[in-house]
Amino acid sequence: MKTNTIQLVILLSITNCYSQTAEEYLNRGVAKFDVKDYRGAIADYNKAVEINPQDADAYNNRGNAKSSLQDYRGALADYDKAIDIDPQFASAYNNRGKVKGRLQDYRGSIADLNIAIEINPQSASAYYNRGLAKDNLQDYRGAIADYTKTIEINPQFAEAYCLRGILKLKLDQKDSACLDLSKAGELGYGEAYEIIKEFCN
Repeated sequence: MKTNTIQLVILLSITNCYSQTAEEYLNRGVAKFDVKDYRGAIADYNKAVEINPQDADAYNNRGNAKSSLQDYRGALADYDKAIDIDPQFASAYNNRGKVKGRLQDYRGSIADLNIAIEINPQSASAYYNRGLAKDNLQDYRGAIADYTKTIEINPQFAEAYCLRGILKLKLDQKDSACLDLSKAGELGYGEAYEIIKEFCN
């Protein structure tokens, strides 16, 4: 019995060492991603998933790094794996939806973003990305509704004001559009002022 206890303690110690090492690689990958060293981040995330193949965060983060390098297919595979491991991983659905949008699979994008919003109704990013997909499908009213929700959750989201303003111009809602564009400019989105010069003066 004593031998079994010792073996169990050794096994637990080894497991703890591995999980700490995987976490260290994950954290180092995050730090490299933050300074735009995407290839370095991927190398660290590779090590993290090698040590812990059930680390959904590492797959999601590696997907983000691949997406930043425009390896969208590789990113999708990583988001798929993250979601397989954790079917309630709202960020992975959001990220996968965003990448599907970049691949012009707008309906697939919306389907993923619907799930992301269902899991986390306070995700400004998911509403914004769904707005982009609806915009590309020319569902302008639906896109405006999503940009509005984005702004409700995060009133500092300058791009959402700008894109909502552009769509309002398309729908002949000039006064409201110009207010949105002005707000986007105030929040630091300089391109909004170019649109204001052209359409609001």
